[in-house]
Amino acid sequence: MNFDPRITPVRPDLAAAHLRGKIAAERFVEGTEQEVVIGIAPLRKEPSHQAPLLTQALCGERVMIYETDEEGWAWGQLKSDNYVGWMPASALLAPQAEPTHRVSALRTLIFPGPSIKLPPTDALPLEAKVAIIRQDDSLAVTVAGGHVPARHLAPLNSKESDFVAVAERFVGTPYLWGGKSSLGIDCSGLVQVALSACGIACPRDSDMQEAALGQPISLAGLQRGDLIFWKGHVAIALGRNSMIHANAFHMAVAIEPVAEGLARIGAAGTQVTGVRRIK
Repeated sequence: MNFDPRITPVRPDLAAAHLRGKIAAERFVEGTEQEVVIGIAPLRKEPSHQAPLLTQALCGERVMIYETDEEGWAWGQLKSDNYVGWMPASALLAPQAEPTHRVSALRTLIFPGPSIKLPPTDALPLEAKVAIIRQDDSLAVTVAGGHVPARHLAPLNSKESDFVAVAERFVGTPYLWGGKSSLGIDCSGLVQVALSACGIACPRDSDMQEAALGQPISLAGLQRGDLIFWKGHVAIALGRNSMIHANAFHMAVAIEPVAEGLARIGAAGTQVTGVRRIK
């Protein structure tokens, strides 16, 4: 059987137990569920800080960990989008409580006590998740004792209504391969975060998104919210004539005319592979 290595927890020496009999590996393990307990945790291709960034896991995400090495790297699979890679084990702990709220601001801060004058201990990106146990004036207190501005949170079951508007909030954010926050984001990360904020499940990479999301339409019928795909790239239409995307030309999330972007990308030898409309 053919498995996508990006979303299949298998290596020649190790694989998840549920793959036993389906794939070859030296040993199979059950895995242990862990929770991301820092604002943003890198998921890398190899157990090294110099290894390519595959994606990022946000605070509150659950991860199935299958191995932790002696250097403090944990190999596992994100439960949100099934991506597989290596994370710093220091970013993980056993789950303490189910999240109750999500971060609705582009980013916010965690303070160690009930005062915004205290030095913050971490920053949380949009769509990070926290378990809130009480409110202390204008600050919500997490199960871990952190204090977060309550106005920057929303109940976990609340959803944004317009994923394009969510994407527009990232304009000017630096381009970062594998990024998923306002500190740095890539093209498919922008689409994934924007759709996730609206409660729409979305794969991580642009080729996965093109295969899984919406219905195919023609470029001539482009409307706001349509996704335009090239090989290795995706943009969100703002209407018939403009689009927003995180891209390496601007090195940022930028809005530009569709015709201009098509011409530039076409000059580099890449043509549109599809347009999908999110229902």
